[in-house]
This record gives sequence, C-alpha cells and structure tokens, in this order.
Amino acid sequence: MATLLFRFTHVSEEEAWEVRQLLAEQGFDTYETHAGFWRLGVDAIWLRDASQLEAAREVLARYQAERQERVQQEHADQVEHGQAPTLWQRLRQHPLQMLLVALAVVAMLALTLVPFLGLIEA
Repeated sequence: MATLLFRFTHVSEEEAWEVRQLLAEQGFDTYETHAGFWRLGVDAIWLRDASQLEAAREVLARYQAERQERVQQEHADQVEHGQAPTLWQRLRQHPLQMLLVALAVVAMLALTLVPFLGLIEA
C-alpha cells in the first residue's frame, strides 16, 4: 500500500525538483499526485513500497537539514552584504499587496473592537 512521503504544500519548485531528484537517485519507487483543478486532492510524493519508508524518511530528513543550513547561510550572506530585502523594499516592490494586508489588519481590528466601543459611555 502506498504511503504519503512528502507534501508539496508551501514548497518552492526548486525544492520539489531537488526532492524528486534525490528520491530517484536513491532508487525509491515513488509517484506523485496533484490536487487537481478544485484543489480537493493532495499535491504530494507517495512511496509505493512501505518497507522503504524509514530509509526514505531518513534521506529526506538529512536533505532538509542540509537545505535549511544552506538557505540560512545564503540569507546570512545577503544580510551581511546588504542585499536582503527589507520591509521598505518589499513595500516598494508590492505596494498593492502591502496596502491590502494593512486594510485587512484594520478591518479585523475594527470588527473585534467595535462591539466594545458601545460599552464605553461618554
């Protein structure tokens, strides 16, 4: 019976490609599923042979630890060289997105505070 091995939720295409490549190099018998048009399924890699599960998880754990270390080092290098994106740079690059986020925060605050404003008597 197939076993869920790796979900693609919040995974970059680069990382997904690296995981596919790693599992193929290690000789694991896998297949992929896609969530489909209505997103009712699961975007994931499944392992066909459950007896390989522990070995596959060890390989993935080692890969993810190495990837985490590499990405953290890349970010530290960007910060050191002043190339890491700051809040203001992101605001300039995506002004509409930042405006919508700010409006959503204000709307949530208003919805939670408005009932209590009626309790205050002037």
